[in-house]
Amino acid sequence: MSVEGKDIVNNRHAFHEYHILDRYEAGVALKGTEVKSVMDGRIQLKDSYVSVSEGEVWVLNAHISPYSHGNRENHDPLRTRKLLLHKREINKLERETTVKGMTLVVTRIYWKNRRIKFEIGVARGKKLYDKRETAMKRTIEKETRQQLKEKLR
Repeated sequence: MSVEGKDIVNNRHAFHEYHILDRYEAGVALKGTEVKSVMDGRIQLKDSYVSVSEGEVWVLNAHISPYSHGNRENHDPLRTRKLLLHKREINKLERETTVKGMTLVVTRIYWKNRRIKFEIGVARGKKLYDKRETAMKRTIEKETRQQLKEKLR
């Protein structure tokens, strides 16, 4: 459990593919059955991304599975969903994507004050050698932890 709130979903794929430079907290406009599915953790962010158009921020390709007890009022799993941000934050995100060539991705979804929040990351794509370097660091850390554990025995 993090300091801000209870995590529902973390997008590990985003941290593998991108360098996350800055993060923003955004609310999201969801339908009733979508809220229940997200509460169950039935959301997939692997191919999702965030787009800014006409002064509004949208999440595209986020797959929220239909609610199991929903009826004909169930939602479309891949519909675009509106993110709720302040105007100055939207303008800043738009500048960073158009001028600097950055990408916007959802890094995690969590609870805060009984509301579902999306964490948006301003990201720059990793090169192949960056991915290899982070994988090497991870294996070195793992090996050193194992060696320390064996020495303590």
